[in-house]
Amino acid sequence: MKTNKKLFADRKRTNILSVPEQKFISYLVPRIPQSITSDGLTAIGLLGSLIIFASFVLANYFNINYLWLAPFGFFVQWFGDSLDGRIAYYRNKSRKWYGFALDIVMDWISTVFIGLGFHLYVESEYEIMGFLLVALYGWAMIISQLRYKITDKYTIDAGLLGPTEVRVILCLVIILEILIPGTILYAVFLICVALFFINLVDTKKLMDLGDERDAAEKTNL
Repeated sequence: MKTNKKLFADRKRTNILSVPEQKFISYLVPRIPQSITSDGLTAIGLLGSLIIFASFVLANYFNINYLWLAPFGFFVQWFGDSLDGRIAYYRNKSRKWYGFALDIVMDWISTVFIGLGFHLYVESEYEIMGFLLVALYGWAMIISQLRYKITDKYTIDAGLLGPTEVRVILCLVIILEILIPGTILYAVFLICVALFFINLVDTKKLMDLGDERDAAEKTNL
């Protein structure tokens, strides 16, 4: 499989899995049936989030083995979320600002569903961790959008970690929970701590970028 570089010319990726991920996407894009539109792929991504939500609910009320649905849901979510914009570029039907707005809204809705699923799965005294996970990921999303506003360059990665790596980590956490029930609480706590400090560092970098742009604009006056 070779990477179709034209498909990814609109954004710079720094995540660990970017090379194999882009090769796989380049392989998939030409094979998507014409009947499946970019909006259809966005809907598929949302369906993946609903599968993850359902896996938590079913695991809570029936059997923990329903959590095996979650990794499948994350794959479906990745498939739709990663290919919707790329298929539009491949077919020369991209709508930059429409796609940007839809992508952000769907990412937030997906995050809320996953957080709500976790909230319903854990015992009541740990429910706040679901809120913290959603809030911290929302903070990361806000930083991403502000960085785009300040630099005019859009990136969805926080250094070596991007949405794909986050999905892989969450899948591993859920699988570990199936094998050793209760471990998800410790794992999500560690993820929240890591997200908090990553967001602090990225916020400082964002402020520095804002200072640089302010200085540049004053110089040009």
